[in-house]
Amino acid sequence: MRNLFTVALVLVSALAIAQKQQYQLDNWRPYDKTGLSMFEAPKDTVTTFEEVKVRIGGAFALQYQALDHENNADPVLNSNNVNTNQLANLGNNFNLATANLDIDVALFDGVNLHLRTYLSSRHHPEPYVKGGYIQIDKLDFIRKGFMAETMKYTTVKIGHMENNYGDAHFRRSDNALAIYNPFVGNYIMDAFTTEVGAEVYYQRNGWIGMLGATNGKLNQTTNAPGVTSPSVMAKVGYDKQINNDLRFRLTGSLYNTAQSARTYLYGGDRAGSRYYFVMENTLATSSANYSSGLVTPGFTNELTAIMINPFVKYKGFEFFGMVEKVSGKTKAEVDERDFTQLGAELIYRFGKNENLYIAGRYNNVTGETAATVTLPSQDIDVTRFNIGGGWFMTKNILVKFEYVNQKYDGYAKTNILNEGKFNGFVAEAVIAF
Repeated sequence: MRNLFTVALVLVSALAIAQKQQYQLDNWRPYDKTGLSMFEAPKDTVTTFEEVKVRIGGAFALQYQALDHENNADPVLNSNNVNTNQLANLGNNFNLATANLDIDVALFDGVNLHLRTYLSSRHHPEPYVKGGYIQIDKLDFIRKGFMAETMKYTTVKIGHMENNYGDAHFRRSDNALAIYNPFVGNYIMDAFTTEVGAEVYYQRNGWIGMLGATNGKLNQTTNAPGVTSPSVMAKVGYDKQINNDLRFRLTGSLYNTAQSARTYLYGGDRAGSRYYFVMENTLATSSANYSSGLVTPGFTNELTAIMINPFVKYKGFEFFGMVEKVSGKTKAEVDERDFTQLGAELIYRFGKNENLYIAGRYNNVTGETAATVTLPSQDIDVTRFNIGGGWFMTKNILVKFEYVNQKYDGYAKTNILNEGKFNGFVAEAVIAF
């Protein structure tokens, strides 16, 4: 209770400051409704910089969950004679309220800083820093007009930050910042990680190119040299507002880790998934079992991922798609395994300033699990359908709801996910500023 009171106090204070100032940074994606359908931060050499300015923002999210789950797994008893394949008893109630605190600073003409702290999350009820970066759109801090023609189209980001693999992470819920996500949950294979590195962008006449590299580590340490090699990323695409009614975007992305003590691309979200306790056993806790409903391919040692994302918006109709292919292995495996993820969202936005919407999403993951001492590898198939809608009461306040249905096929009889299924309704209220 004390943690929630502290979160509320910080958010109220931050909102009061934001209401007084409402300062908008250059080349920056807003945290409210005006940030919808944005991907990479816009590139605009027009400057409003006068002096160092600090913008305090944040987000708050709360869900009401009414989900049921079932399976057909054989009993597996632990040393205390507890069946670890017995599913937890789910009720209808509220989840833990989550909150973010954002600090954005205009440090110099063309130089911004961003820092995000999770004040409360499912995996970490206590506050901790998600990450931050410095974004450079001009080099005037070196000399006025230095490399001005090059920097007219170039952006450099450096930090311990959310890495830009694919386009789905721009539409996901980042702990409490759920205003960009038309649904409550993220994708089944949730590609998201924060690693120390740098990304260089080139944006011109609708064309987008990005090259990046990181140290491949979510948790930073210097006492294990040579175990983890750098990860490399690349993205190329085209994003154009064709006319007043039509926008088209298509991108392809690559993420590669040649060797790692543990890869984090599909296990890097320390905030936690939205569907609490689904397909978890009776011993589960909210914070320890924070990835309920997600699938991780288990490529802990090496990984190569490719994602293609089309995006089309015509008047109020919006389509976002995903085709993703991932291959890799653990250190103990000789041969690589493959996973494939497909996703499609269809949204219709209507009403005054498109403040209302209805939406549907299809998401499917297929792949081969790693073999264990007692089980051979399994060819699994996990499918999720979401149907829902939302109402932007203001540009800072969103209320949304959805029906979700997820099914598991191909899991062994001794796996808790054998013939598993969860479905039901979830409603979410989001405040972001």
